[in-house]
Amino acid sequence: MSSSRPKRSGRPADEAKREAILAAAAASFFEHGFAASSIEQIAADAGVSKVTIYNRFGDKRALFTAAVEQECAQLRGSLEVPKIASGSLRDRLTAIGEAMVTFLSRPRMVQFERRIAAETEHEPAVGEAFLAAGPLRMKKAFAALLAAMHDAGDIEIDDAELAAEQFASMCKGMGDLERRFGVPDDPRRNRERIAGAVEVFCRAYARR
Repeated sequence: MSSSRPKRSGRPADEAKREAILAAAAASFFEHGFAASSIEQIAADAGVSKVTIYNRFGDKRALFTAAVEQECAQLRGSLEVPKIASGSLRDRLTAIGEAMVTFLSRPRMVQFERRIAAETEHEPAVGEAFLAAGPLRMKKAFAALLAAMHDAGDIEIDDAELAAEQFASMCKGMGDLERRFGVPDDPRRNRERIAGAVEVFCRAYARR
C-alpha cells in the first residue's frame, strides 16, 4: 500500500528562504544602514524567525557580508570568460567596461556605497567586508581575465592586478565620484570614457 503523503523537498524551500532573508537584509541595509538595521525587522520582512537567521548566518555582520556578496555577484557574473570570449580585444574590453560602469551607476549601488562609507566611520569592519566581498573580488576576477588574455597572446602585461586597476579607473573616470555627490548619470559621457579607456589600454598593452 503506497503512502499518499507528498515527498518533502527541503533544499528548494531552504534556498527560497535564504533568498528571502538576503533580499530583506539588502533592502534594510541599503535603506537604513548597518547600525539601524535589526535582525528582528529583517526576519519579519523575510517571513522567518530570528532563530532562523542566526542559525544560517551567525550574526548581523555575517548577514551583511552575505547580502553584499549577493549584490556584487551580478558584476562578477558579467565578467565571466564565456560571456565575453568572442570578438576582438577591443570588443571584449568594451564589454567589460560597459558591464562595470552599468553596475556602478545603478542608483541602488550608488546609494549602497554612500551608506557603506557612512557606516565605516563607526564600524570599520563594515568597510572591510564590503571591499572583500565586492571590489577586491572583482579586481581579482578581472586580473585573472587579463592574465588569460596575456597567455593567449592578446596583450603584454607584467602586473595583471595593476592593469585591472588602471582600466577600471579609466572607465569610471570622475563619473563614479560625481554620482556619489548627486550629479546625474551621463550615459553619453560614460560611453566616451569607456571608449577612451579601451583606446589607451590597447595602445599601452595590446601586442602588435
